[in-house]
Amino acid sequence: MRRPVHNALAPADAAALEILGLGDPRAADPALTGGKAASLSRLAARHRVPPGFVVALPGATLDRAARAAVLAAYRRLGERCGVPDPPVAVRSSAVDEDGGDASFAGQHDTFLNVSGADQVWWAIARCVASFAGDRALAYRRRAGVADAPARAAVLVQELVPADAAGVVFSAHPVTGARDEVVVNAAWGLGESIVAGTVTPDAIVVGRDDLAVRAHAVADKRRMTVAVPGGVREVPVPGRLARMPAVDPAQARAAAALAIALGRETGGPVDLEVAWAGPDLFLLQCRPITTLDRPHRSHHT
Repeated sequence: MRRPVHNALAPADAAALEILGLGDPRAADPALTGGKAASLSRLAARHRVPPGFVVALPGATLDRAARAAVLAAYRRLGERCGVPDPPVAVRSSAVDEDGGDASFAGQHDTFLNVSGADQVWWAIARCVASFAGDRALAYRRRAGVADAPARAAVLVQELVPADAAGVVFSAHPVTGARDEVVVNAAWGLGESIVAGTVTPDAIVVGRDDLAVRAHAVADKRRMTVAVPGGVREVPVPGRLARMPAVDPAQARAAAALAIALGRETGGPVDLEVAWAGPDLFLLQCRPITTLDRPHRSHHT
């Protein structure tokens, strides 16, 4: 029997736990739902964002009332998705994540392909506990922010059954060139790219004309796939490893999305995306915090 997981955040205040659907106006408030969830909630009305909900937490313990509310929201998500126990991704969204000075990428626990009420509740509780983990605490101290966020939130979204996934930069992350978009793509779910265990394809797309300027196909030997109860990294089968994970049209669509989001948010962004069949899904959008000063592209 698992012990209850407590929220080791700031002292409790009078605010209560709230559960908000992506697209709800209140979910777009980063002071309530954190940068990650607030950004996706604002973008859900205009872009293809997987459906989901945000559990917005004050500094308090996750109790039975919270569990009942979370499981009711999960049932509603299942009704929307058309399945009783939809597989979901469970991710953190602290109020000081994804800001201009610190992105917190990879500092808190993420759980993928979680299905069923008990497992979803467990994943949310573990995600909340990770806000007080050693890894997050060390990162916070290096970034010069408070040891614990005043509020926290957990984002629960339908898991996209991705054929390929990628990270897209609306400006070149190495050269700083603002006239180039870089699309990194690999087979399966995006966890292998985020974790750095696979070298993805790198596609450079011109910002003005969306022409593919370079397409380096990597030897993608590993991929993350959904398995019962979670995900697993497995070998990429056969010759698929040396085949492009996405075609030029898919890369151009991802580049166009990054350009549009950069304009909407007022600065360079990096995205996490997934391709499932003909559809491109937006999984995350955050400002690029490590971009050097602009340089002239060597292509111009």
